[in-house]
Amino acid sequence: MQWFVKCIKNYANFSGRARRKEYWMFYLISQLIGLAIAIPYLITFFGSFDFATGDFNPSGAWIFFLLLLIVYALFIILPQLAVAVRRLHDTGRSGGWWFIQFVPLIGTIWFIVLLALPGETGDNRFGPDPKA
Repeated sequence: MQWFVKCIKNYANFSGRARRKEYWMFYLISQLIGLAIAIPYLITFFGSFDFATGDFNPSGAWIFFLLLLIVYALFIILPQLAVAVRRLHDTGRSGGWWFIQFVPLIGTIWFIVLLALPGETGDNRFGPDPKA
């Protein structure tokens, strides 16, 4: 949980470096929180749908969880981007490599590979080694 809190505190810090553990723990915890919101949303969504007649009668709970999911997605997008850029810096690449994921088919796979690569040992042009 400390990695998640650390990334939230550095939500707009695009300089420096982030270890693999920092990025992947932040990603894991943020996805688990999103899942914890999405499950009640889906339960209330399908509970509001009458499959026999095809009628949809949204409940207040469904709308609440929908709004909560939207607010969480907007809240987490900037810290997610910042830690991804810092992770790319740790591998010696600029933050511009983030855009590689928009290349159809191979881009997302290549981006994940870049995030999974070990960081450069010692200082690089983006800052000191975060493991030191």
